[in-house]
Amino acid sequence: MSPDDTTDDEQTDATDGEAVDVETEDTEDGGEAVEVTVEDDGSVRDRLEEEADRAVEEFDDRLVDLLAWVLDTETRARIYVHLRQHPHSTSEEIAEGTGLYPSTVREALAELHEEEKVTRRKRESGGAGNNPYEYSAMAPSDLVSDVVDDVQEQLNTVFNLDSHLGESEDETEEPVTISVEDASEDGEE
Repeated sequence: MSPDDTTDDEQTDATDGEAVDVETEDTEDGGEAVEVTVEDDGSVRDRLEEEADRAVEEFDDRLVDLLAWVLDTETRARIYVHLRQHPHSTSEEIAEGTGLYPSTVREALAELHEEEKVTRRKRESGGAGNNPYEYSAMAPSDLVSDVVDDVQEQLNTVFNLDSHLGESEDETEEPVTISVEDASEDGEE
């Protein structure tokens, strides 16, 4: 073959449906140069979108796990996430959106409302009939603040346990204090 001879082969990758154009050319030094052109029909984009969807789903699962620890159960965590995404939802809307049983949702909402982690108000409607409650979840920063307060209270109990049992030699009870500072406040000084 002379240096100017070229051959063109077009192949289709059976697994991805991509058209592959392979062009080879002899070089002056006796070697061979290969140029490959791939025409993508969207399968790479589809794979990237699938991976992105999987990553988001894993993030959501981890977030629910963390919230389940904070809110005591996965059910309450799922309700909290739904309410953050869809404020002013009724118990029926929450049950439909989370896939939980309506009775389970109502019970969890009653507990969360009693603990002041969700608020509720009567839904206003123009017609006569039943106006159900609609719920909204507290801000995540308030939720974290409540958790810090609970941990601080538990630590105070543990550290002062001897004095509560009457076995303490030192009668001074100093509470444990946990300070949580907003990162935005540090930059303002």
